[in-house]
Amino acid sequence: MPNFCAAPNCTRKSTQSDLAFFRFPRDPARCQKWVENCRRADLENKTPDQLNKHYRLCAKHFETSMICRTSPYRTVLRDNAIPTIFDLTSHLNNPYSRHRKRIKELSEDEIRTLKQKKIDETSEQEPKHKEINNSNAQNPSAEEGGEEQDEDILPLTLEEKENKEYLKSLFEILILMGKQNIPLDGHEADEIPEGLFTPDNFQALLECRINSGEEVLRKRFETTAVNTLFCSKTQQKQMLEICESCIREETLREVRDSHFFSIVTDDVVDIAGEEHLPVLVRFVDEAHNLREEFVGFLPYEADAEILAVKFHTTITEKWGLNMEYCRGQAYIVSSGFSSKMKVVASRLLEKYPQAIYTLCSSCALNMWLAKSVPVMGVSVALGTIEEVCSFFHRSPQLLLELDNVISVLFQNNEERGKELKEICHSQWTGRHDAFEILVDLLQALVLCLDGINSDTNVRWNNCITGRAFVLCSAVTDFDFIVTIVVLKNVLSFTRAFGKNLQGQTSDVFFAASSLTAVLHSLNEVMENIEVYHEFWFEEATNLAGKLDIQMKLPGKFRRAQHSNLESQLTSESYYKETLSVPTVEHIIQELKDIFSEQHLKALKCLSLVPSVMGQLKFNTSEEHHADMYRSDLPNPDTLSAELHCWRIKWKHRGKDIELPSTIYEALHLPDIKFFPNVYALLKVLCILPVMKVENERYENGRKRLKAYLRNTLTDQRSSNLALLNINFDIKHDLDLMVDTYIKLYTSKSELPTDNSETIENT
Repeated sequence: MPNFCAAPNCTRKSTQSDLAFFRFPRDPARCQKWVENCRRADLENKTPDQLNKHYRLCAKHFETSMICRTSPYRTVLRDNAIPTIFDLTSHLNNPYSRHRKRIKELSEDEIRTLKQKKIDETSEQEPKHKEINNSNAQNPSAEEGGEEQDEDILPLTLEEKENKEYLKSLFEILILMGKQNIPLDGHEADEIPEGLFTPDNFQALLECRINSGEEVLRKRFETTAVNTLFCSKTQQKQMLEICESCIREETLREVRDSHFFSIVTDDVVDIAGEEHLPVLVRFVDEAHNLREEFVGFLPYEADAEILAVKFHTTITEKWGLNMEYCRGQAYIVSSGFSSKMKVVASRLLEKYPQAIYTLCSSCALNMWLAKSVPVMGVSVALGTIEEVCSFFHRSPQLLLELDNVISVLFQNNEERGKELKEICHSQWTGRHDAFEILVDLLQALVLCLDGINSDTNVRWNNCITGRAFVLCSAVTDFDFIVTIVVLKNVLSFTRAFGKNLQGQTSDVFFAASSLTAVLHSLNEVMENIEVYHEFWFEEATNLAGKLDIQMKLPGKFRRAQHSNLESQLTSESYYKETLSVPTVEHIIQELKDIFSEQHLKALKCLSLVPSVMGQLKFNTSEEHHADMYRSDLPNPDTLSAELHCWRIKWKHRGKDIELPSTIYEALHLPDIKFFPNVYALLKVLCILPVMKVENERYENGRKRLKAYLRNTLTDQRSSNLALLNINFDIKHDLDLMVDTYIKLYTSKSELPTDNSETIENT
């Protein structure tokens, strides 16, 4: 549907204009100024929410200094923009006309008040105008470039209307292909002789719509030269970029309306041969639901500093998010990228101290810590574990083979055997106790892989047997054995702590208090590392002996030792210096970094949740911890009194009233609107990445991202199509896409086929 301008005597609408249209602001004071300046009596009784949802003003009613173009696709208003340009007299020329947008007649007192207000505003703005005039005198071209022509909007010609309808059909096809995850090219055209296969998917869908009777496409096809492409690759790319931008903008508009948000990145992925970072945004929508939505891929940079700059630039300038409202950041990456993303987090924290660096609720703390350890042996071991898990999930037959081996090995402990079988059928590598499970499963994994590799009944193809041989060699390496045993023992100190962080709200609150004890235990291990490592190495040696694995040092170290005859380093001392010591030191430091003072203060504010308040006997002190969010509160001066009322409300509740146990439940309370400061605090706490999304319906972004990556071949992936596929349920404005394309890539008189590419005559 088109957007009509709400200004009196203005007949512009979005489908007939290249002008931007702006929603009424939600801020009550600013919204009132918009209504006053519009002089429409019928808008005075409407709430800011109603005005924001149903009414727009076009750009003609704002001074050019109030309008910013953040990108070719987006025009936005400054935060303090007020409409001041209105035609309030032209209707007087025809006193018999009927106006839907009736202008309010002002009394003499109201006119006097308005005049005085204008005089006051003028006196305040005189110094600013002097500064602007001085700068314009130094740079006269800036003033000329900012002027807009007030020429009347001409109606579209028949040719322009047909061109728009044609472009709309092309956009419809591209959106369909994106939503259904259909690659534009059905095959690699450069490597296949012409005429051997059918045309690419996009061309095939075009022909299908033409053959089904779409008049606009048929007419354009008949007038297109035989030796040109109907829609060139360049044009497809341009249109896809516009589709991606418009779809993303729908989500980002909700994020901006919510004000506060958090940034989360997932592991680096391969998109058509290039590494990209998937980016998700967390925010609370109008219905008070916490959502985590996918907003796009960022090209990954090898240099951490360059990556940090591009990361910030893309989010703020290209996507138009104000990082001043960012309240959390989390990065889920594999071991090779962890240190670089930590640099990104540090640079953002320097600019935006309230963008707290946290763990992400979708990743177990122990696995996150293990991935961040800067030891090559740990990175190799983690990669091997993932490959082993993926190998057995390739087919039900492989999992059944592993089940049979587990049944034989655990005949004397059937309960544990049954538990391990169930675990093997899940994605167990992401669990808090993944390394304990691996140590228990190791013998079964080795026997099963060895059996598949040496099978004489030809039940497995060469690909599977070859892969089983490689994986069996990897898990029977002594370096792998020592690494997983050390990780199992070191991370046992953080297992319960990490599990609580992914638990209920009360578990997260009390986990924050237990961090000191966890760090104390790890520091004790570090002080007595000689003793602890001796036990760990003995456990690894016994496990290796059980599997007939020879104890030996890595080949690189053995060669270096042969060249140094004076070296007396043993296997035990080697692994202590290269594995145990750096691992414990790193985990201690990483816990201190991720659970900063600000992060712990934020988690302490979870005592606002009534069930946590009840467990503390309503003796809480949220006000002290909430100081860090004081600037985010609507009425900070009344916070103390409001918190007191909030505690009294739940302390003296009725016997049949149950205490809300999550932030989600608290945000959906009918009377939460009477506690605006509490609502604001809960909303900010809710978006912290460490807090889990209570309602799984609103965590679709991550699930769909995983599904897209799992179901799409690497060379067929596209960052543009991926966004359309993952956000297939987001509404899209075809008219906006068409208008944007015409504005950016063609003039009104040009036809899109002017961009076509020449091909050989068939």
